[in-house]
Amino acid sequence: MTRVVSMVILVVMALAAPLAAEAQPASRRVPRIGYLDAGSLAATSVRIVPGLAGGTRHARSPGHAAGPGHAGRRAVKIVRRAAAMRALVREARRRGKSVGFVPTMGALHEGHFSLVRRARRAHDRVVVSVFVNPLQFGPKEDYRRYPRNTRRDAARCRDAGCDWFFLPAAGEMYPERFQTAVTPGPLASRWEGALRPGHFSGVLTVVLKLLQIVEPDTVILGQKDAQQAAVVGAMMRDFDLPSRLAVAPIVRDPDGLAMSSRNAYLTSEERRRAAGFPRALAAAAALARRGVRDARRLEAEAKRILRREAKPDAIDYLAVVDPATLEPVPRVEKRALLLAAMRLGRVRLLDNRLLAPPRGAR
Repeated sequence: MTRVVSMVILVVMALAAPLAAEAQPASRRVPRIGYLDAGSLAATSVRIVPGLAGGTRHARSPGHAAGPGHAGRRAVKIVRRAAAMRALVREARRRGKSVGFVPTMGALHEGHFSLVRRARRAHDRVVVSVFVNPLQFGPKEDYRRYPRNTRRDAARCRDAGCDWFFLPAAGEMYPERFQTAVTPGPLASRWEGALRPGHFSGVLTVVLKLLQIVEPDTVILGQKDAQQAAVVGAMMRDFDLPSRLAVAPIVRDPDGLAMSSRNAYLTSEERRRAAGFPRALAAAAALARRGVRDARRLEAEAKRILRREAKPDAIDYLAVVDPATLEPVPRVEKRALLLAAMRLGRVRLLDNRLLAPPRGAR
């Protein structure tokens, strides 16, 4: 447990600052965890990749954000076999190239593409995986209903700067007689872990497999799933995995709602109500900046606004927690994290907000 807590403290200490290692040559990079700065989000064009069925397909890119060793226009390669993916990365590394990796479950949106562009700016080669992982779906969660749009995802990943689009089938990731899973530690016991038994075991199992296949210098996750990022980071540290974990800030729609593949399930009326979710968390953050430190008061304010503006069908949890342990805290002393999940109809939405007292406050 001490090692897990120490790892997550590194995440928290870097919350407000960019990773200095992003500018370092690949040979100088060391495994580290941190939150990246917000950065700019350039618009991307969409071109459909014709025919993704079977074999490896290429689509020519009109050009994307340059990274180290960027050669201008290039094709994106769709890879379906783990052995082929590993061979491509190892050959790139043999030639001195660095590799950034963005794992996803598809139904990609601007939040995902911002991660791809970050990887593009910092690495010579960029891998994006799309795999809807059955192991992280519970018995009451509809795995088959999860949105899928592979053609669109591949085309837009190419435009964002992806070189290799890893698209394995379930049988490739979990072949016959597959029987091993990763058991998460205490960081996974509350919040999402309590509500979705077995979820984080499925997440860690697939992430470990992907990291063993892709062998990236850096894997980039989003802060929206803050508990997931912390649990993945703990596994990487405990298993001495050589990749670095970078956690990038939440990308939001103009009304503040965190971008998520789940948003596609919202009706127009639910989508309007959902905008009250980020406003509620922002109100609590503003109260903390004005000097309110009592966690229960901050939670009460957030819930008051959430119920008034979003009118959720249920609030699964809303709590001020220690960013290192994800355990509830009575007061905001230095930094805290406001974690929340709510339901609108059939859709669960997650969000979080960093809380900090006024500068210079004691």
